[in-house]
Amino acid sequence: MPRKFIQRIMPNHETVKNSRSLKIFGRLLHDANLWHLNRRSAAGAFAVGLFCAFIPVPFQMVLAAAAAIPFRVNLPLSVALVWVSNPITMPVLFYFCYLLGAFILDQPSQTFSFELSWQWLGESISTIGPAFLLGCLIMAVISSIIGYFSISLLWRQSVVNAWRERAQRMIEKAKQRVHHD
Repeated sequence: MPRKFIQRIMPNHETVKNSRSLKIFGRLLHDANLWHLNRRSAAGAFAVGLFCAFIPVPFQMVLAAAAAIPFRVNLPLSVALVWVSNPITMPVLFYFCYLLGAFILDQPSQTFSFELSWQWLGESISTIGPAFLLGCLIMAVISSIIGYFSISLLWRQSVVNAWRERAQRMIEKAKQRVHHD
């Protein structure tokens, strides 16, 4: 079941290979291991993609692809998973990261209003930046660990269930043969 579900949500590997932003990787994208879908590559892709989803930069997909290559995990899945933090979910996720970082640093949370300017960014780096970046790092690590082990366990359970179903079908067929003889 996890394999079929993941294949449905995963982008086409030709689309990913031909992405303009990923052209910088050139021939590295031709490694067959980056396109295989098995338990190890899927679990690793979840770890890479979810980790990169919490990195507060605009080129998360490129980071996910760059990490998928040396770890030799499924590249399309890694790239797709960074969209956990998309323009709709990003404000909530990153605000939670800030609150988590402020809690860990034992700082009172500050009220702020977002402005799209270099001045606001420069001022915010010194005030809310440390708490925000710490929260992002903690969430990146936690979500990647949870993603890795969850997919690994789900995949394993799916294989165990498939083997049980196969054994049950074989038993049923053997019973039918005994009744017919």
